[in-house]
Amino acid sequence: MSLTLALVLIVSYILGSIPNGLIFVRAIWHIDLRERGSQNIGATNAWRVVGKPAGILVFILDFLKGALSVYLAEMLIDPPEKFMAMALAGIVAILGHSVSMFMKFRGGKGVATGLGVIAMLMPKVTLIVFLTWLVIVLITRYVSLGSIVAATLTPILAWFFDSPIEFVIFGLAAAILIVVRHRANILRLIHGNENKI
Repeated sequence: MSLTLALVLIVSYILGSIPNGLIFVRAIWHIDLRERGSQNIGATNAWRVVGKPAGILVFILDFLKGALSVYLAEMLIDPPEKFMAMALAGIVAILGHSVSMFMKFRGGKGVATGLGVIAMLMPKVTLIVFLTWLVIVLITRYVSLGSIVAATLTPILAWFFDSPIEFVIFGLAAAILIVVRHRANILRLIHGNENKI
């Protein structure tokens, strides 16, 4: 691994680790998301606890963490390592969000950050995944269900659209991570007591 790639991955993890929901909701609305609702620092809990403006703000900021991490790899790493570096930067940013160095290695579920990553890696896939997520959420009101389905669909679509193998592997790894982070939600969905937005 080159020094430049190592630095990109370190920066990607730090970016991913920034707890936007905790910082900005507390600064603007004086609410600690860790003490309300699902106690998650992500956009869904911000929306549910504080309202639409907070949810949208946290979503955008978390999205940008993933997108910027991939952008750094794209700009700084030369072929033939570029695709691998972009995929690694993306997964490291999601890991940063999920096991944040600023939150004692705890964090959110990584959905918005993951969407920012795939927006940079695979725009066509992103559009289909987002629309799938949106339709499921509008019909069921379960954000978790939409997120799980969208995450699972990502590597399948990446393969279907003949994306670079590095991006397909990223999609599979990200899907596994996001589904694992939603394991409590899956149990609540099975038992019919999952929170709706």
